[in-house]
Amino acid sequence: MVERLKHKYALSTQGAKDMIRACISVTVTNLMLMMPAGVLFCLIKDLLEGTFGPDRKAFYTVASVIVIMLIAVTNFIQYNATFLTTYRESGVRRTAIAEKLRQLPLSYFGRKNVSDLTTNVLGDCAQIETASSHWIPELIGAVISVSLVGVSLFFAFDWRMVLASFWVIPVAFIIIITCSGAEKNAVRKNSAVKLTMTDGIQECLESVRDLRANGAEDRYMDELEGKIRDVEKMALFTELKMAVYVNSAAIILKIGIGTTAVVGGALFARGEISILTFFMFLMLVARLYDPMQITLQNFAAIISCGIQCERLDEVLSSEIQTGSEVMNNKGYDIVFDHVGFKYSDDTDVLKDVSFTAKQGQVTALIGPSGGGKTTISRLAARFWDVNEGKITLGGEDISTIDPETLLKNYSIVFQDVTLFNNSVMENIRIGKEGASDEEVMAAARLANCDQFVDLLPEKYDTYIGENGSELSGGERQRISIARAFLKDAPVILLDEATASLDAENETAIQEALSMLIKNKTVMIIAHRMRTIANADHIVVLKDGVVAEQGSPEFLNSYDSIYSHMTKQQMISQNWKM
Repeated sequence: MVERLKHKYALSTQGAKDMIRACISVTVTNLMLMMPAGVLFCLIKDLLEGTFGPDRKAFYTVASVIVIMLIAVTNFIQYNATFLTTYRESGVRRTAIAEKLRQLPLSYFGRKNVSDLTTNVLGDCAQIETASSHWIPELIGAVISVSLVGVSLFFAFDWRMVLASFWVIPVAFIIIITCSGAEKNAVRKNSAVKLTMTDGIQECLESVRDLRANGAEDRYMDELEGKIRDVEKMALFTELKMAVYVNSAAIILKIGIGTTAVVGGALFARGEISILTFFMFLMLVARLYDPMQITLQNFAAIISCGIQCERLDEVLSSEIQTGSEVMNNKGYDIVFDHVGFKYSDDTDVLKDVSFTAKQGQVTALIGPSGGGKTTISRLAARFWDVNEGKITLGGEDISTIDPETLLKNYSIVFQDVTLFNNSVMENIRIGKEGASDEEVMAAARLANCDQFVDLLPEKYDTYIGENGSELSGGERQRISIARAFLKDAPVILLDEATASLDAENETAIQEALSMLIKNKTVMIIAHRMRTIANADHIVVLKDGVVAEQGSPEFLNSYDSIYSHMTKQQMISQNWKM
């Protein structure tokens, strides 16, 4: 039961146990709410039979007080069991999702986009929180309590009255269950159009400068308005479909009042039941049907909530990268041994790639765009796992090493820099947890960050905006390089590290990098041939295979791809308007 609830509603083990307790507490509370009707039945019976004396008056007074106290206590327990535990579980769920996302390989994020993941963490969690606190315990508690009451009345009173009163309840539930497939399909479509709209809004915010620069604002906003209208139409369609089934079930419930009155009236006319029994069943259906109608609405909402549960369970059940937290490598040579790799679309990106990036040397990856250079750098850091062959670091297969343990040995400068809306100091300090201010500033000076930091209003304490929006591309790149200086790891991966820098800053950074890379394993991706002119080993990639490799001198000694690229760049550098 616990395991089933965990996967069905994306719960932790404790959350599943708490949900069971919540359902039990709601059941008990519902039964307690039936007790006043029982006390009232006994009171009317005594009045009709003339047995209501002083002793019975005291009995009903005490009974009323006890019933009120029991209802108060059970409601308090129910509140804690449904709401407080749900909010605690919601926090656990969000933390678990964040932790899971941290452990997932980048291949997972290649199949997802930011809007989808944001919806997982925020929207889906909020929907399940509402379901867990309001809908699910109420539904299960209502079903159990009504079933217990029905069985009790079946044996204590006339079974025909029980059938006349209760037959509508299973029929109403069958109607809602019948719509579950259509409801889920509508919710899936609704989620899809919402995600498309969210993607459009996010894309608009990220590309507003390009839209304005190209005069494409009106056309884009028309397309975005269409996406918003699609969400509106799908929401109305989903609500209408749900309303048809829920209202049909509600009508069936109302028919139950009629059947109770007709059957009860007929039995009373024939003298087969008493007026008190007839009155009690009329009071019972009035007590049961209105809450049951709300329960049916909740049931429909729970069915639609199943989509959010499936989405969250898909994240929580995704396979993570694991491995040893202790490394036994001998040195830091990176060896690609007949490596093959495919993305999720099953298209070959790398085929039978073999080369060695030796410690103490600079290995440059060059070649036409789309050749697989960036993929190789990602595989070397185990952002993805290879499909064929293996990659070793110091002789140890990196697929057997825990990713966080492995990455402690890497300093990486990406082509696309990610910065945070924090100070310059804290953005650089990400490179080394607990680094002192002096260490951070020393790394910043090596990366020539002090040139622009000194001009900022708060120097190193200046906040640089979301993803460094207050800085230029070159300034953002220098902060990323400063992180690498600060981490000072034995393996360095540089993906177009100086692409956003002017010639003067590029020269200064290259001089600083020459100090950083001593006795380290360096893999560098570059399109500027002068950036890798002093590399020890060059690997030329084309169409996912190693087309050629060797030292710059060797590759320049014949009509190689490398020598051709060098000549072409010299021609482009000498080009004039």
